[in-house]
Amino acid sequence: MESEFADPSKLPAFLRILLACVPERGKGLHQWLFKVARCLHAFLARDEIIQLLEAITYGMLIGPGEIESAVDNSKKCAWIPNQSGNNQSQTSTPWPSVNAEQREAIIRDGGGLMALQERSPVEIELSETRTEQFIDALFPDNPLLCCGRSDSKFNAHTREEWRGHLSGLSLIVPSTMTGRLGLTQEGKMSAHALAITGERRFLVVEQDQGTIDEQAAILLHLAESAPLTMAVHSGHRSIHGWFFCLGRSEYQLKLFMRSAVALGADHATWTRNQFVRMPDGLRDNGQRQAVYYFNPETLP
Repeated sequence: MESEFADPSKLPAFLRILLACVPERGKGLHQWLFKVARCLHAFLARDEIIQLLEAITYGMLIGPGEIESAVDNSKKCAWIPNQSGNNQSQTSTPWPSVNAEQREAIIRDGGGLMALQERSPVEIELSETRTEQFIDALFPDNPLLCCGRSDSKFNAHTREEWRGHLSGLSLIVPSTMTGRLGLTQEGKMSAHALAITGERRFLVVEQDQGTIDEQAAILLHLAESAPLTMAVHSGHRSIHGWFFCLGRSEYQLKLFMRSAVALGADHATWTRNQFVRMPDGLRDNGQRQAVYYFNPETLP
């Protein structure tokens, strides 16, 4: 995953230009450090920004703690992509458009659903319902999980409190929760609030276009650079690919998600508390959300 995610050349064009134009000391270097750090907060963690700026300014006259100070002080007014009134957000696109040529080449040269199923380290018997076993493997140690029948009927309970009920549910947040209720951005208390959603555990890739075979080919391609843990049918027309990502930086994950979006994925699942399909759960249309692929070796 490292070589796939940590490529600064994939930063937005305006940031690459800024990074390539380092002024000399006495000609705005201090202000430049602050300006660049302010933008980099949207893509890198604090230590990664410091390392990048140290590498770019190597050999220049930099005061002790000057870079760290610029990074920390700029955090208070960090640039937010697409923020109203921000000129940079108006000239940069947060998510790429679909690269149809690359997508078609991957689909042409890759396998489909059968290949995805055949490569599953765990043989899946589609006639069995194994929701409880899958959730035990995905979320050990009895954490709080936000699950529901729909995006309006949900709750946050411990794993053990959910036991025996999950196979009849449709949705789950692919990360653990830090509390049972939290304040939403609208000021309401909810078990599905972003404020109580913990660190990303899985980054889920969902595609709204193409056949199931085409989507399976894309997931197999993405699995060459990231640990694919599970592939879950939505019960409708798409497959959700669960990629284990705990401990990865937001910068690395954003680059991976951008590459997935360029191949046809929906960027909605980038939102940390976005509901995804419950493995082997039951959709509201009565269809089972079958698991086609499971690799427990990707889990710690």
